[in-house]
Amino acid sequence: MSEIVYLNGKFLPIEEAHVPVLDRGFIFGDGVYEVIPVYSKHPFRLAEHLRRLQYSLDKVRISDPFSETEWTQLVADIVGRNAGEDQSVYLQVTRGVAKRDHAFPKGVKPTVFMMSNPLVTPAPALVESGVACISAQDYRWLNCDIKSVSLLGNCLLRQLSADVGATETILFRDGQLTEASASNVFVVRDGVLLTPPKDHLVLPGITYDVVLEIARAREFQVEVRAVSEAEVRNADEIWVTSSTKEVLAVTMLDGKPVGDGKPGPLFRRMHALYQQFKQDHMRKAA
Repeated sequence: MSEIVYLNGKFLPIEEAHVPVLDRGFIFGDGVYEVIPVYSKHPFRLAEHLRRLQYSLDKVRISDPFSETEWTQLVADIVGRNAGEDQSVYLQVTRGVAKRDHAFPKGVKPTVFMMSNPLVTPAPALVESGVACISAQDYRWLNCDIKSVSLLGNCLLRQLSADVGATETILFRDGQLTEASASNVFVVRDGVLLTPPKDHLVLPGITYDVVLEIARAREFQVEVRAVSEAEVRNADEIWVTSSTKEVLAVTMLDGKPVGDGKPGPLFRRMHALYQQFKQDHMRKAA
């Protein structure tokens, strides 16, 4: 069955979806996006995702084309029209179609696109072994809190790890941890869970929020603060988190073992708690 997508008011097979070449998302990367995990046909924390979408739209000065109620219905429609209990809904809003000019055009209607793919989470073997990552200097722009479709910096940084068969590129800026190319990062040192705060240098991850909520509820020692590169390189454990990676242990960084080179005890505890949280909360009936 052909994948069904949404484009500017119509549901249609993906092969029939076309965007004009003068769309500013194509010409300038002038747009924002969201990715919403869906468990048992139920979008997880949709309200929080829509608030993050609104934040990004406001920051780039694109008017939100829909109300929260309308977005909720559209997400339900795209989930219902595609196969699979667990899905990953991608939605994108660009400034629209206009003559190429850097200045914002007036009176242009935003382009809205939405699609859904199967939600694929890490295989048990990967969870058990952990993953290898490399590091790089974070040379992206200074508005990483905006979920912008302008992801060339992230793509270039992610490709560095892909080139060597690693899972992620962990990023440092001015000697401090920011995030990874497509994940947030947590560090364990001496039994304390560390992660950088949400600011303009970090994408505010929904899974990041869940991990912190679980950690605090289960009385982990948690510090949300600036984390130095030295603390990362001498960490007992490193985790990367995202809606698709969930919580994944990093066991090698730049060719050197993290801790004893195996997923650590706090990771194992958090991973089990996350899976229970998914069963109890993410899969609940809409």
